Amino acid sequence: MIDSSPSGPGVRYPPPLLFVLGIIAGWLLDRAFPLQLAGPAARSAGALVGCVLVVCGSGLAAWAVATFRGAGTTIIPNRPASTLVTHGPFRLSRNPMYLGMTLVYLGVMLLLNSIWILLFLPIVLVILQLTVIRREERYIGATFGIAYDEYRRRVRRWL
Repeated sequence: MIDSSPSGPGVRYPPPLLFVLGIIAGWLLDRAFPLQLAGPAARSAGALVGCVLVVCGSGLAAWAVATFRGAGTTIIPNRPASTLVTHGPFRLSRNPMYLGMTLVYLGVMLLLNSIWILLFLPIVLVILQLTVIRREERYIGATFGIAYDEYRRRVRRWL
């Protein structure tokens, strides 16, 4: 008998790469055509908030990774999942790793004081939704069936 279940979600690149590319593209544009978010008076407050976002986002992503590892399933999105993780940060968001990366992205944007980086965030999130989250959700639904449907009804995608 041939196993027709998918062997993984089919994500072709590591999702953090999207966030890094968005930051780099925005930073490069900012070097060529500077567009600051805040003037000198607000710069230190923006940097403080940026640091808080980087720390909180990193902490959330690390908590999600630790939860996956504790459940014995992979964090690598092109490998098959062995467990539907619904505890830890996953009881609050179906995508706490991506939420954490988004918070880090926003923190870096504030630290670099760049509107360009902010302008790339919607592009990053749309590409993430279309090429990663949509594939992961389809795969997880096919793999875990009713349990995933119930989880999806209980827990929002982001917050």
